[in-house]
Order: sequence, then C-alpha cells, then structure tokens
Amino acid sequence: MALAILARRRAADALLRRPLGAAGASALRASYAAVAGEESDVVVVGGGPGGYVAAIKAAQLGLKTTCIEKRGTLGGTCLNVGCIPSKALLHSSHMYNEAKSSFAHHGVKFSNLEVDLPAMMAQKDKAVAGLTKGIEGLFKKNKVTYVKGFGKLASPSEVSVDLSDGGSTVVKGKNIIIATGSDVKSLPGVTIDEKKIVSSTGALCLSEIPKKLVVIGAGYIGLEMGSVWNRLGSEVTVVEFAPDIVPSMDGEVRKQFQRMLEKQKMKFMLKTKVVGVDTSGDGVKLTLEPAAGGEQSVIEADIVLVSAGRVPYTAGIGLESVGVETDKAGRILVDKRFMTNVKGVYAIGDAIPGPMLAHKAEEDGVACVEFIAGKEGHVDYDTVPGVVYTHPEVASVGKTEEQVKALGISYRVGKFPLLANSRAKAIDDAEGLVKVVAEKETDKILGVHIMAPGAGEIIHEAVLALQYGASSEDIARTCHAHPTVSEALKEACLQTFTKAIHI
Repeated sequence: MALAILARRRAADALLRRPLGAAGASALRASYAAVAGEESDVVVVGGGPGGYVAAIKAAQLGLKTTCIEKRGTLGGTCLNVGCIPSKALLHSSHMYNEAKSSFAHHGVKFSNLEVDLPAMMAQKDKAVAGLTKGIEGLFKKNKVTYVKGFGKLASPSEVSVDLSDGGSTVVKGKNIIIATGSDVKSLPGVTIDEKKIVSSTGALCLSEIPKKLVVIGAGYIGLEMGSVWNRLGSEVTVVEFAPDIVPSMDGEVRKQFQRMLEKQKMKFMLKTKVVGVDTSGDGVKLTLEPAAGGEQSVIEADIVLVSAGRVPYTAGIGLESVGVETDKAGRILVDKRFMTNVKGVYAIGDAIPGPMLAHKAEEDGVACVEFIAGKEGHVDYDTVPGVVYTHPEVASVGKTEEQVKALGISYRVGKFPLLANSRAKAIDDAEGLVKVVAEKETDKILGVHIMAPGAGEIIHEAVLALQYGASSEDIARTCHAHPTVSEALKEACLQTFTKAIHI
C-alpha cells in the first residue's frame, strides 16, 4: 500500500515539472484525485517562505506533508515578486550607478555607458526562475506533495482546492497550516492598474525607465524601489503621510538615512497625503494636501508606485466557515504554538500578528511544525532583524533609543562613524554609522542599528548577541578581522561600555 501511494506521488511530481497538454492536465487531475483519497499529517495552504519552509521541515520530521500553492510557482510574494527580484534589481542598478559615478575615482574609465533594461530584467527573471525550481526540487527530495491551485478551508481537516489546470479536489489533513501571506495595501481613491499606477509587483517589471516616478509611502519597499529607478535615471519623489520615513527605525539613524537618500537626489514630501488622482492624460497627476489639511498642490509623474504597506491575505480562504478568529486587521489570532481557536488549524507568517518579513515567516513555519510533531519550537520577535537594502544598507535588531527611553530604562549609547573605519575608507564607501543601545546597569545589549555597506550581513552578529543576552563588552572583547566594516560594530560596543579606540 505504501509503495502504491509513493508511486502516485512521484507520478504527480513528474507531471508538475513538464509542460501540460490536455492529456497531461487530465493525468495530473487524476493524480491529485488519488492524493485526495489519502490523509496527510500536515497540509500547508500557501507556498511562500513560511509555507514551503514549514512543509519541508514537516517532511523532515517524518510527517506526511502536502503543500497547496495558488501561484503555480513556489516561493510566494518574496521569491516571485518581492524580496528576490527587488534585490536583483537593486544590485544591478547599484552596479550601473557605481560605474557612472564612482569607477573613475578608482582609475577605471570607459565611454558609452548605457542601461540595457531588457537584459537587466532578464537577469532578474533568471534568478527567480532558478530559485523557484530549486524549491520544487527540495519538495521532491523531501517527498512533499505539491498541489497547484487555490485552497480554502472546507472543514478543520479538509482543504477544498480549485486546481490551476481545471477541476477541483479536496485535500485532507490532520493538521492544517494557513500560510497565505500578505497582499499590497490599497489606498482610497488610488486604483492600481499596474500600468501607470503600479504596486511593487509592477515596479519590478517596467518596460522603460520613467522620467518621473512618484512613490507613495516611505517604508522599506518604497525606498528600495525608489532607489532602483533613481539610480537608473528617474526623478524620484517620495510622498509620505507620516512626519518621518521608515517610522520603525531609530530616530538618529533615520535622519542620517534620509540625508543620504537626498544626497542621492531622491526628494521627500513628508506629512503629505494624496487626495486626488488623474490618469486621463499620458501620465498621472496627483493632487496633494498637507496631512493636517491646507493648500493643495499638484505633482505629475509618468509612473506612480503605491507602497503604503501590506495587509494579511486571509479573506476568501474559508476562515469564517470553520470559525477561525481574526482581529480587525484580518490577522489570524494564534496561541504560542501557532494554533488558532479551532483545533488542528494553525497559522504563520504575514497571516498572523508580528513583523511582516519573510525570515520571520520561515521561523514561524519551523516552530509550528515542531509543535505539531510533539517537539518544542520558539520564535523571539524581539530578535527578528530588519533590513532596508538601499546603499548603504540600514539594518537593525532590538529596540530603538526612543523605545528604550519610553520604557524608562536607564541606558547607554555607543556610536561609531564609518568615516573612522579603515575598510570603509579604503573602498571609498564610508557613509554611515553603527549605534548600540545597552542597559546601563548590566551592559546588556538592547538594540543595534547599522547604516553601512553590507549592514544586512553585519547585523547577524548583533542578532546572536541579543538572542543570548550578551553585553556590549562581550562583543567589544571579541576579536574581529582587520580590516573589515564589522570592526565598526566592535568599536561602537567599545564606545558603549568604555571608549572606542579609533575616535
């Protein structure tokens, strides 16, 4: 019996990896029907970073696992239209910008520099395709059944699936994990058509470089995509309702970050709201007004990017039909074991409260299936790092100085400028700083904030320190290779508990 089931699964996997004609689609549906007759230990609804990682981990723990994904390619928003393609374009555009503005200072000169946008997009698409296929390979390796289609809860132990190739099936599971992720947050009166008014998805595949780009929203995504097109030649204006960019960022670091972006010729209109949109002409006209009310103005753009945040993708997936509770924002409520109020139904990632980050979703997924398997799982949201992948990058973990002050905790701050870091000076990339916030009495590190090239890599030393309750002295007394930008973290820690050497 077990061999027969395995044979049916292998047949389904084989069909998923080749183009389907009518006969192939029919065979695939037959294979799904056979799988539907079985009961999985774990059924994961959603194949994004949280979902596919949960599925693989569940299989590794010996649980019979099925993953349902509506997109038709695994990796979710992150891999298909988010983290990965945006980082590809950020890197490509940075290379172009370096060639245009910095190479001559290093003795590298050439003429006829130009952007080949189709080639840039092709490189991005190649990276995405390779990684999505890689996850399918991991599913095959770990014997995870992959069902392509839109899944919704039919009962606490059943998921009804509208198959991508037509027809439907029901997948049964002892435990169901909702990992449906999130979607772009819309703004009243601003209709995204992915032509003139685009979401981050549309901003990743523009066919030409816009002369004028307006970004609505000064969060991580808006600033990253604004940076891409700014480097490639667009005149970029960022409109933000709040008084600051990236409100979650440490205030001192935020101010330096904004100055750096302005130095790169990005413009900011803070405390400003969009009250009207006109797309009747060739471009877009936005009517703006101060957030507190007042005189209106009009700004024109070829493309408008709406980047006002994300919302959980939890509507229309059958939660109400089985009684799963959500909050006012649509986030699924779970306990410390990621179980909802309905026994056997779990939720992870962007669909539940907490940071809307791919790496947080992955950790949720691992911990959730560990609980299901009878083990212990743990995710500490206070040690989840955040990174803005501009140049320089901005990375942080733990509490900001403002948060520590609001909690009434006595603290010390240590800062170290990259201008005093030998590696940063040697490579002529010394804009930024490292800031460490530590409890005054115990010297325990409470937060670390870095603006530097490669900050997204350096931050993990601080993540580990917070995870294990380290002091600033612990990092300061740890030998760091020289010359490295990472030495700036060591020096900031020295400055926190005693005094830095190189300032």
